Amino acid sequence: MSVRTSDAQTNPLIAPRALPAFDEIRPEHVEPAVRELLTEQRRVLLAAERVETPDLGWLRGLEGINTAVHGVWGPVSHLNSVVSSPALRDAFNRCLPLVTEFATELAQNEALYRHFSTLQATTAAERHPVEAQLIAHALRDFRLGGVTLTGNDRKRFREVAQTLSLRQASFEQNLMDATDAFAHHETDRGALAGLPEIVLDRAREQAVERGLEGWWLTLDAPTYQAVLAHAESAALRERYYEAWVTRASDRGPHAGRWDNGPLIEEILALRRELAGLVGFKTFADFSLATKMAPSSARVIEFLRDLARRSKPLAESELAMLTDYAGRPLQPWDVGFYAERLKQERFKISEEELRPFFPLPRVLDGLFELAAKLFGLSISAASPPSVWHPSVRYFELERGGERVGSFYADLFARPNKRGGAWMDVCKSRAKLNGRRQKPVAYLVCNFNPPVGEAPSLLTHSDVVTLFHEFGHALHHLLTEVDYPSLAGINGVAWDAVELPSQFMENFTWRPEVLAEMTRHFRTGESLPAEKIATMNRSRTFLAGLAMIRQIEFALFDFRLHLEFSPGAGPGVLELLAGVRREVAVVEVPEYNRFPNTFGHIFGGGYAAGYYSYKWAEVLAADAFAAFEESGVLNRDTADRFRRAILATGGSRDPLASFVAFRGREPTLDALLKQIGIPESGDSPR
Repeated sequence: MSVRTSDAQTNPLIAPRALPAFDEIRPEHVEPAVRELLTEQRRVLLAAERVETPDLGWLRGLEGINTAVHGVWGPVSHLNSVVSSPALRDAFNRCLPLVTEFATELAQNEALYRHFSTLQATTAAERHPVEAQLIAHALRDFRLGGVTLTGNDRKRFREVAQTLSLRQASFEQNLMDATDAFAHHETDRGALAGLPEIVLDRAREQAVERGLEGWWLTLDAPTYQAVLAHAESAALRERYYEAWVTRASDRGPHAGRWDNGPLIEEILALRRELAGLVGFKTFADFSLATKMAPSSARVIEFLRDLARRSKPLAESELAMLTDYAGRPLQPWDVGFYAERLKQERFKISEEELRPFFPLPRVLDGLFELAAKLFGLSISAASPPSVWHPSVRYFELERGGERVGSFYADLFARPNKRGGAWMDVCKSRAKLNGRRQKPVAYLVCNFNPPVGEAPSLLTHSDVVTLFHEFGHALHHLLTEVDYPSLAGINGVAWDAVELPSQFMENFTWRPEVLAEMTRHFRTGESLPAEKIATMNRSRTFLAGLAMIRQIEFALFDFRLHLEFSPGAGPGVLELLAGVRREVAVVEVPEYNRFPNTFGHIFGGGYAAGYYSYKWAEVLAADAFAAFEESGVLNRDTADRFRRAILATGGSRDPLASFVAFRGREPTLDALLKQIGIPESGDSPR
């Protein structure tokens, strides 16, 4: 990307650098950089349109447009998620329509569409399979982007796409603000009985920072989870539960402020209209155009089949917890009594294990596993700059060659989006002599270090870290040279979770845990009997966990299949119907879960949350191959790397799975993991 010299000297977003200069980027840099970027890329686009006979060199050159846009807009979007501020948010919101408009221009460019059609007719898939896949994806995306629309329909498509991007961003921003707004100040230590010391120490530090006595507890995920699982006070658990499930809604402690309810209705209406403009009856059908699942009916059938198998187990588990508690359970009681019964039955608890999972040792163990499986050498390095002092940077080498790098931003803090995710900083590229190594962002929200103690993870945190690292491996170990198909790019959304959920399985293996765990004070490894107990407890309440995810997935898919403005069931009514069908834990009327469902209303999982379950089938089946050959078997790992991780979106994901496993996937391995009789059925 060429830029004006004066701008490049003063604006870190458009200055040529190997990595973004995060500590130099200011909100006032965003709009000038975006406008300069888009002006330049429109010139590049015009030149591409004028080519008379497109060839593969032309195709590689065109890939540079999206690479250039992401090089500027990617860091802005990332900063807006991890160090949000009013000024940065305003700059992001001003420029989001500009970037969306440019993306729509690309998608509706008839000259490019004709050129890609010409290339498809002249490119032999046998000789150029990756290029053929790239061309096929591009033609599909042109059609989904409205390239065949004319007149008012084309104009309306652009308007809807712009408005939709803004509303989705507003949803995430409301959720972040609502989460940050809640806090519980407590001066009575007795009212906090049962809470882990790591949570109390952090709450005490936060109180001191505010000049207060006692403890200041926020609503970040680590604190919320600790309260629901460990607080002996039912009143405190209920207070936190209500605050959590009413965020950004018309109920709860901040009722009516940052309310996402109207946004949900508008987002759903816009998505349905967008899908209709390009010939789809529903947004669910539109969504499946880029996924593995063959039809909406098959997705519903898949989820209901899993629900049918899982619900009896979940009901028996809830009955067991109720008997143990000696009274009917409210939603804020389930986690508390589950943890107590787990401790009593297995003589093990998350908090007992936490000292054995100091974050530095967990990272070392994770990197050692990557070395054993994939021959990777991962080492800390100093990036040019970071956006927060706690962020670290790591480089990966394989066979003496650097293959990529990633930033790790692992601790919860205000003005940072909740949850955990991996995102693309740079994609692998080899385009007409230009080379680019992949770079990833790995983001979590763990408890930060307190005093001299390191960050101590629960085993659930470790599972989360391995999950996101699986996404990072998928991105970093790609061998595809086209950014549009490299790493996670171009992978069907219901297959993209395969590497991440596959990696979770290693967090239960004795041969991995023995090396990964070290007590942060004594240096002792987690005892073998504790590891064995952990594995015996793996299926504890697995039915409840499964049915909860099915509830989310079925709600998401049915919502995008059935919702119609002014007709049919409303959002909460449809959710109530899903809960009657599959859920086993009743929730109070004030529960506003949809208002917090950022995956589908702010992120990329709309009509795609089922992907977690779909890919979990693939992951369990893939990991079974390791159990058959030896969990750390290098040959099996290399086959997995070559068949799954290296190929990215360059071929059909089912073909990649079959290349690794030698057959199509079945449900058996997943059902075995959660203690349900095997079926022999295929998810397809």
